[in-house]
Amino acid sequence: MRNLIMVAFIEPVADGLEFPRTNWPLHITLLRFDVGPSESAGVAERLIELAAVPVMGALGALLTVGPDAEFGHQGSIPVSLVEHDPLLQGLHEELFDAVVELGGTAATPRYVLNNYRPHISHHDRRQPKQGDVVVLDRVALVDMAPDSNHTIRRILKLWALPEEPELRK
Repeated sequence: MRNLIMVAFIEPVADGLEFPRTNWPLHITLLRFDVGPSESAGVAERLIELAAVPVMGALGALLTVGPDAEFGHQGSIPVSLVEHDPLLQGLHEELFDAVVELGGTAATPRYVLNNYRPHISHHDRRQPKQGDVVVLDRVALVDMAPDSNHTIRRILKLWALPEEPELRK
């Protein structure tokens, strides 16, 4: 089984970045999914092709951070909810359709489509504040166990808005 995830990073990242599984940059999960051995050959490349148009169409959306909540077993994962946004919901649904087309399955099927709850998990005291506006400017396909190493994550593809000239240093 190969585990992949599509996320929208709200902190700077680079294509090909590797990071420990315990230290994710802040992000909104778009869809976590699995593909079996028979589907895994070339699935990332095919998904990159299928995802390009919906991802590029959603880039630039302004998202508002909602209240804090607790997810996971006995509420052990602190998160900030993201207010409903049609572009974000549409992106999630198009990615879900692409994954199904490729023979993949959602890793958390109870939380997809109409039950999708976009959120930002808190990490190492890093968290957004309710009311913050974040730009959907970095979407990535991430391998959850590159080279069968479950201790790291690797960005396989990063779609990003070009930097504003006045923000470059």
